[in-house]
Amino acid sequence: MNNNVYGIDLGTCNFKVFCKSTGKILQEKNTIAVINKNQIYAYGDAAYAMYEKAPESIQVTFPVVNGVIADFNFLQNVLYEYLEEKNKGKMKGAEFIVAVPTDITDVEKRAFYELFYKSKFKPKNVLLCEKPIADAVGLGLDVNEPTGVMVVDMGADTTEISVISLGGLVLSDLLHFGGNRIDESIISYMRKEYNLVIGQKTAKSLKEGLGSGLPGRTEVMNVVGRDVVSGLPIQMDVNAEAIYNAIKGNLESICTSIKMILEKTPPELAKDIIHSGIYITGGGSMIHNLDKLFQEITGIKVNTCDEPESCAVRGLVKIVSDSKYKKLPFTMKATSLR
Repeated sequence: MNNNVYGIDLGTCNFKVFCKSTGKILQEKNTIAVINKNQIYAYGDAAYAMYEKAPESIQVTFPVVNGVIADFNFLQNVLYEYLEEKNKGKMKGAEFIVAVPTDITDVEKRAFYELFYKSKFKPKNVLLCEKPIADAVGLGLDVNEPTGVMVVDMGADTTEISVISLGGLVLSDLLHFGGNRIDESIISYMRKEYNLVIGQKTAKSLKEGLGSGLPGRTEVMNVVGRDVVSGLPIQMDVNAEAIYNAIKGNLESICTSIKMILEKTPPELAKDIIHSGIYITGGGSMIHNLDKLFQEITGIKVNTCDEPESCAVRGLVKIVSDSKYKKLPFTMKATSLR
């Protein structure tokens, strides 16, 4: 019998898979390129390379939108192909534990469950775990303790702010707002201030290379875009100050939401959070000086971690491997989605 366990985090930008038997984390872009409306042409990193570059005959899509599954069949087929290729047929009869966002409906949670339960893997078991709890366990925190922990998970399409105690969520807020919205703000700012039209990928590289939670960076990046006036491609040097001005409004919105959750937090848990600090994870948390911005706004120390993108998926396998966490995941009864 296959005793292997796979922890899976299906993000909007990337999906992450942790295999317990190998101890490795696989990461791939959660992107699909489709031709003839129903035929998969490419997926993963290869499909993402086609984004904003493909002809009309190839449609590049993202099967997870705002944290929920938008294209069930395509995503199921891609996951099967990818995991079979990487694990050479060792998937059947394995156990899967999948991270799901909070504040989504039972139907949306069931879609994550049936993605694997009704797949060709014929799994031994499929468990779901709320993502903030998986994040906290991945950070090395004991969520079963009667201690308040605050986790801010910044993804591509969503930002999840949660207060956890005794293995459950005391407060949680799922914002339909993340790294993609920040990229769009950079695109709008560049067009408005510099008459330069840039693509989503260029905006993302500007965010990663020059973005900052606080002013003061002096670096410059050279980008290529289209001049609004002449309509011709041009090169331009963009400085970090411009990117800070483009994204500061977005970051202030996240700060406001963090403050709102803190205002609702019971006093005893608030005392724990002040003592332990706020934990930030997810790809968006890698913006330079973001921790210092949050600390400045809240007056509470902010903890970062190594490889924040894979924090949740590391926590998932820890949850199924350690008996003290056995009450954290849950299962759902399968129904027909199609």
